[in-house]
Amino acid sequence: MCGIVGYLGPRESVPILIDCLKKLEYRGYDSAGLAVLNGGAIEVRRCLGKISALERLVAAQPLTGHCGIGHTRWATHGRPSDQNAHPHCCNDVAVVHNGIIENYLALKQQLIAQGRQFSSETDTEIAAHLIDAGLNEGLTLEAAVRAALSRIEGSYALVVVSRNEPDKIVCARKESPLIVGLGEGETLVASDVPALLAYTRRVVFLEDGEMAVIFPDGVRLEKVATGERVEPRVEEIRWSPALAERAGYKHFMQKEIFEQPRAITDTVRGRLLPEGGVVDLGLEGFEADLARGLRKVFIVACGTSWHASLVGKFLIEELARVPVEVDLASEFRYRDPIIGEGDLLVLVSQSGETADTLAALREGKGKGARTLGICNVVGSTLSRGCEWVLYTHAGPEIGVASTKAFTTQLALLFLLALDLGTKRGQLTDERRRELLAELARVPHLVEKALKLDDEILAVARRFMDSQDFLYLGRGIQYPIALEGALKLKEISYIHAEGYPAGEMKHGPIALIDEHMPVVVIAPEGHHYFKICSNIEECRARRARIIALTEEDNAHGLGEVDAALRLPHVDRLLKPLLYVVPLQLLAYHIAVLRGTDVDQPRNLAKSVTVE
Repeated sequence: MCGIVGYLGPRESVPILIDCLKKLEYRGYDSAGLAVLNGGAIEVRRCLGKISALERLVAAQPLTGHCGIGHTRWATHGRPSDQNAHPHCCNDVAVVHNGIIENYLALKQQLIAQGRQFSSETDTEIAAHLIDAGLNEGLTLEAAVRAALSRIEGSYALVVVSRNEPDKIVCARKESPLIVGLGEGETLVASDVPALLAYTRRVVFLEDGEMAVIFPDGVRLEKVATGERVEPRVEEIRWSPALAERAGYKHFMQKEIFEQPRAITDTVRGRLLPEGGVVDLGLEGFEADLARGLRKVFIVACGTSWHASLVGKFLIEELARVPVEVDLASEFRYRDPIIGEGDLLVLVSQSGETADTLAALREGKGKGARTLGICNVVGSTLSRGCEWVLYTHAGPEIGVASTKAFTTQLALLFLLALDLGTKRGQLTDERRRELLAELARVPHLVEKALKLDDEILAVARRFMDSQDFLYLGRGIQYPIALEGALKLKEISYIHAEGYPAGEMKHGPIALIDEHMPVVVIAPEGHHYFKICSNIEECRARRARIIALTEEDNAHGLGEVDAALRLPHVDRLLKPLLYVVPLQLLAYHIAVLRGTDVDQPRNLAKSVTVE
């Protein structure tokens, strides 16, 4: 959940560390800090607040040194405060940590009994004391880290420096991401790729249970448990650093909403040939025999990715005629799921580092299921752990509230459904070609939807002071109602609920009055007249109606307070269009209310702890 950086090389480390932390602030922004080796001392600066507060502190109290570590925090153990900010120091050692030390209370009691004193409420300070104890016994820094980790239970990405060994940084990971960047005469480490792109594109993704010993001219990898050497697997990152900048937009979220036509195009490019009616996902070994023999498909995800997975259920069941079960990753393994041979487990995650989703992966593999990941980050833990992986090509998504990752996940789930339907013999050639032709139109149609921006801003101004919203959808649009409500909650802090419209009379209708805006997703189709009935039921309770429908709707909507009209597309692809106005509505309401759009309170981009 937190962001970690480290630098070792000939340059002053502080400007580089702060620059890298800014690229990771989406991972946490409760507090931030630096530890820099300066001669025979470790100097620390840390404070409550965002990176800008740390910059002001460092400007007032400068640091110098060619080796340092940094951290931006999303609080788990211990409230946000100066004292709980990382790095945590103990005598000769400084530590930054992302993860949770599950047995920290027992370890803390043991250390206090040995006479050690603690200055914070965090679990991370345990690691600093354990490593310091190892150094006091004469161990090298890497041996002291290894000894400390042998006593720690839980998840971690750990980066450690010692004033006794100023020519190295020691890192280790378990269930939390960590990446080493190999520069020219300098080496960096970070939680995510965007932090490294300005300095190098040559990276090494640490695997679970690996330790990296970093030197200015390279890295040595070892197994944490045994010390066995591991050959580094160097990969080249092809992202441009410009992709991670705002490019003139006011917020990253706004930029990422408007990048969706390009992101969808990049995701489907090379995977479909509309003229020939061909889908090629490039999944070696994912053959027709396997697809035809599937007993069930399980899709597991969290948050926005779970909403995409719910749409995926509609797509796969209709096009491939195989039963699909969609689970929240945080619940999946705790219910002892009936999954095994003959089942396909599809795991959906923007970052590929979501702790609950990775736990679900281990559960499914352990029970014998085949595994396929849908992910945006090349080299992520999820992508390396699955038998097959489909990458979305959304590019870096910095805004905490996911937008382009969601629509590219929808595009890949649609292609997966088409591929399964074809291999299982459930799709005619004519229907497959028709759907592929429609998918090829989607980027252009999303561009048309984005042209509603000014109209949506006007709607946002009318409804920005509302305290509660209700979102309604039917069928394949029900998950889009959930997603629209989530976006509004995440960034504007307005209470919003998404419901299947048919369930409105089973409870939510009690909330409706003249102060309640109801957002109704009402595309034409076989649910249309039922959703119109729901609109009338809301109007009878004096609700204010914001309706989304086709621009060429021949049936009319009745009396609504605002109507947003979208281009026509096949009903199975309507979710890709109808979510766009809901993203823009949430964005504009949040901006008008003055909230922090890119870094909403209490949230972080990548949830790497349970």
